[in-house]
Amino acid sequence: MSYRTYQKRTAALASAAALAGSAVLLAAPAARADVVDVNYQCKTPIGDKSAVSPIDIRSVRSGSGYRLTMTFEKGVSSSPVELGKGAMNPSAVIEVGGADSGTVSVKGPANPEAIPADTPIKITDLTGTYTPKGTGKVTFTAGVLTIGALGTTTTCTPSNDPKPSLELDVTAAGGGTTGSSQDAPVGGEELPRTGPMDSAVALGTLGGTVLLAGAAGVLWLTRRNQARG
Repeated sequence: MSYRTYQKRTAALASAAALAGSAVLLAAPAARADVVDVNYQCKTPIGDKSAVSPIDIRSVRSGSGYRLTMTFEKGVSSSPVELGKGAMNPSAVIEVGGADSGTVSVKGPANPEAIPADTPIKITDLTGTYTPKGTGKVTFTAGVLTIGALGTTTTCTPSNDPKPSLELDVTAAGGGTTGSSQDAPVGGEELPRTGPMDSAVALGTLGGTVLLAGAAGVLWLTRRNQARG
């Protein structure tokens, strides 16, 4: 067999090994996320009100942390008067549990359109940054919601002990094992690092094994060709 034929075969083998390793790593499971019904009890300027809204919390890896987005699928509370465009400003806290503890502050833009009187207030998406201070499975649960409008403040507290809307496997930013979360600016966004840590390590090891096997095959074929030459 000619040297050029060996070159083509070794190149093909190396490419196949690299693709196989990439495919294995891309098969890592995603983070567990649930849409959770949260029963909010709201203290408003005109009395107590209550409302149930499904809450979704999503994450995107951002530098050494995660960008969290909290979405309300239904409106909560209401106003006896119309709230003009930009009159309502929402914010909330997300409770951090599991391998980490603390809260993450999330905020959203003012209402993009006027909200009619006595109509459930649709909360815009709230975002904030979580930087891991613990390593392991971390949960994220809807906490207190605050609505500022027309110089007044409405505070809505979950009353049904909701379960977490999101669970992530994280690694402490500073290499520690315990601690509390904090808000901090981070770099550009990238794909989330999610899924059980043990699975991720196993998949990474398997991918590396495939790549090493391909490299070994390339070396063996090259040496065999040199020996024949």
